[in-house]
Amino acid sequence: MKRYSVLAGLGMLAALFLCGSSHARTGAPHGVGGFVLGKNIEDYRDRVRMDTSLPIRYTEYIREVQVRPLRGFKSGIIAYGTCVQPGRIVRIKLKYADSSKDFYKKLLKILKERFGEPSEWRGDPFHVVIAWKWSFVDEEKNRISLTLQHNTKDEEEKIGNSVKITMTNLLEDELRCYREKHPEYKSPADEQQGQMKWQKEDMEQFIPR
Repeated sequence: MKRYSVLAGLGMLAALFLCGSSHARTGAPHGVGGFVLGKNIEDYRDRVRMDTSLPIRYTEYIREVQVRPLRGFKSGIIAYGTCVQPGRIVRIKLKYADSSKDFYKKLLKILKERFGEPSEWRGDPFHVVIAWKWSFVDEEKNRISLTLQHNTKDEEEKIGNSVKITMTNLLEDELRCYREKHPEYKSPADEQQGQMKWQKEDMEQFIPR
């Protein structure tokens, strides 16, 4: 099976981050793979499979759609909102065709040179899943997170090398809008908080006697 060379892949990555958004020079990335956060999914209808669009479980205000074959990438999912501005892209997740650790290390080096040191470790303590996260605030006060991940063992995580870029404030706007329209809605975080409160009040029933 033929694979793209590491150098070709890295050159393509640099180009995709730069041309993915007109905001790239501000220091905060806004896109990857030619997709851009904040744009409407309709702008990319020819690059995604709209027939795969599904709401995320417990997050009904966000839908995900699969991308069509993209040079240098194995697969991808684009998430978009349905409440504030239906179709507005809030998250981009792409999996690279090259799943090697060597490719990951080169990607990480480029991202550090371009965006500085990551702000948070997102992998596991044993480094089975290696993941670093950057956090940004752009000139328009949008909060953006970027995560680069390598994984070859944990089947519960995405295998191989992947990149995820999210505009966090857009996700929050969608949740706020959905709650206004559906007051009865409880997010997984809401449910967890309620359960934790209940556990603290009734701990005796959990204690062996």
